[in-house]
Amino acid sequence: MVDLTEFESISPYTDAEAAEALSKLAEFPLLSHVSQQFFPEESPEFLKNILKQIKTIDEFQVLVMQKFVRWVIEHTARNFSYDGISNIDPQKKFLALSNHRDIILDPAITQLVLYRNGIPMTEIAVGDNLITNQTIEWLIRSNRMIKVVRGISARELYLSSQLLSKYIRLNITEQRSSIWLAQRQGRTKNGYDITEQGLLKMLDMSGKADFKTNFEELNIIPMSISYEIEPCDVLKARELVISRKRKYVKAEGEDFKSIVTGIMQQKGDIHLNIGKPLTSEEIEQASLCDKNDRYQLIRHAVDLRVIEGYKLFKNNYIAYDIANHSFKYSHMYEKADLEQFVTYMEHQLDTVEPEINREDLRRIFIDIYANPVVTKELLAKEKRTGSILL
Repeated sequence: MVDLTEFESISPYTDAEAAEALSKLAEFPLLSHVSQQFFPEESPEFLKNILKQIKTIDEFQVLVMQKFVRWVIEHTARNFSYDGISNIDPQKKFLALSNHRDIILDPAITQLVLYRNGIPMTEIAVGDNLITNQTIEWLIRSNRMIKVVRGISARELYLSSQLLSKYIRLNITEQRSSIWLAQRQGRTKNGYDITEQGLLKMLDMSGKADFKTNFEELNIIPMSISYEIEPCDVLKARELVISRKRKYVKAEGEDFKSIVTGIMQQKGDIHLNIGKPLTSEEIEQASLCDKNDRYQLIRHAVDLRVIEGYKLFKNNYIAYDIANHSFKYSHMYEKADLEQFVTYMEHQLDTVEPEINREDLRRIFIDIYANPVVTKELLAKEKRTGSILL
């Protein structure tokens, strides 16, 4: 039995703690409305009765969360697909390094795919900024959430990173649990799925051996999730426009609004790609480099898989051609598709307060959809030239 006492401040609930928290959550005043929304074929008391009976986190996953994610896919996506499941060895724990487009759905959809294939689900690293009240804490810490502390001093951040790094490594090396971790802090808001180098340094902090061994034992598997319609697209564009002029300060309840919008917004097609684990050869090559260069090569190996696994849709090609005043990818879509995208975009832009510059907003909105094509082009050029461009 692994002793997790020192990680109590960041670790998910135990089964007993989850059972107690979910029993309290069962008394949430709006729970009957939530139950009717996601489980319309059941009675309004369905969720309340289930939550009061749950004794383990696994039960919560199977009886509630899997049904919830299936509802979201069935009602807000046209098609859902995935590939690369054979890249996971069910007998080995792993660190999933994923791109991050939606706060809740990215890890939730990943859990659904693992569950469908009989692979133990992961714990999920989530920023503590999402814990805005006790009710949300009961919910997400019962859902295998690892608390990532944010908004603290440099010294506190260093100590917090040490603790998180140690927790992740211990879980994987002791074969206790796999971990899902976004490749960067916060969601990608500009369409570029690039791993933060600081995150890799954080993972290395807990290593007790040489660089190669430290990264090999994490068994890193890059993952890439793609949405035909980007969750919270106009909200992301709005934030970036404002951020260019002043420090962006989130309004009270903004993260919760993004969660709800991401869940309920129509998404078109969704695809999850599970990449091949980083190889010993790649890690060894990185270990031969100096200081930051070694992390750059690990970052690059992750990014190549994430970008290669990202599925492009008509919206991406349309946005690229609009952004570049070109017809380069016009063979990938019809005129009706272009008109539909422009109509959708203008409708989304109309939801933002008029004092925000419309042209700036439009350009960033387009870039959110166009930039995945740009990174695919850079990846193709890398393969032709052998040069690192990403």
